[in-house]
Amino acid sequence: MFEATRTDAGRIVFRGRLDASQADTARKALDAVVESCIIDFSGLDYISSAGLGILLATQKRLNESGHALAIAGMNRHIRDVFHIAGFDLVFKIE
Repeated sequence: MFEATRTDAGRIVFRGRLDASQADTARKALDAVVESCIIDFSGLDYISSAGLGILLATQKRLNESGHALAIAGMNRHIRDVFHIAGFDLVFKIE
């Protein structure tokens, strides 16, 4: 199970497991982002390479217009995945 919701403050909250079977849900949520945004991972238990790819594509698209994604609330496992993949150099981690 995975869900992506947007708060009144504009933050996107990811909950559950973001894997290939849930990639379309994440892609739809991130396709709506047109300016700098924080994604809250505090409810995210797992992210696969498919999820990482969607985040990277969104970051590249936003960078073209001078905006970026920031990630907040990562658990230790996801933080390790980001570090190993080099994503801690691509995204601002809060």
